[in-house]
Amino acid sequence: MVLLLISPDGVEEALDCAKSAEHLDIVDVKKPDEGSLGANFPWVIREIRDAVPADKPVSATVGDVPYKPGTVAQAALGAVVSGATYIKVGLYGCTTPEQGVEVMSAVVRAVKDHRPKALVVASGYADAHRIGCVNPLAVPHIAARSGADAAMLDTAVKDGTRLFDHVPPDVCAEFVRLAHAAGLLAALAGSVQQTDLGPLTRIGTDIVGVRGAVCAGGDRKAGRIQPRLVAAFRAEMDRQAREHAVGVPAGK
Repeated sequence: MVLLLISPDGVEEALDCAKSAEHLDIVDVKKPDEGSLGANFPWVIREIRDAVPADKPVSATVGDVPYKPGTVAQAALGAVVSGATYIKVGLYGCTTPEQGVEVMSAVVRAVKDHRPKALVVASGYADAHRIGCVNPLAVPHIAARSGADAAMLDTAVKDGTRLFDHVPPDVCAEFVRLAHAAGLLAALAGSVQQTDLGPLTRIGTDIVGVRGAVCAGGDRKAGRIQPRLVAAFRAEMDRQAREHAVGVPAGK
């Protein structure tokens, strides 16, 4: 089963997510105006944790982070103390796998010393070539070496281009394969639309992250999350899963 992660930008949208709780699996706290994986305030994480059903885990981004392991470890600890179960780190400022491992190892220690069952997510960027950070296919290796629980790809530049524009499905499939071979969850995001769900399901993605696709007008910044769009997105996810289970391409 593919898990659906939805990213509200504040408490009001989290309440909209609560209305759609039956259709989503993880509520992700971020601040879109501070970047692709922009970090929100600790009190917002706490308020969102209180606003959504207790059985729905909350994830929190700690930012598109620099190569500063101590700084990032403290930010990650703040997120887990504030109530997040999944801690996502965007390796924006890491230019080599070694730097990524150093940052993520510090995060894993900070988070799991406080809450051993929390899940740490190392996130790279499908459009890494545009910002000069680590290659997307290095992220599973970074996550595994550092003791993280999941490897993720998102897009750094939100200019209308999408995950598959930068990393085609066959490369995403290799990313998922590498993650699974290392015992990691594989998460994919980056302006994902309903039309992407077929290939994402077929390659074995564990978590699909969305925001714009469930916002009014498809606008991740100006639009607000709509419960009806969350329900429609989940319905398409479930349809793709059923079709994949019986080996029939969806839509045929």
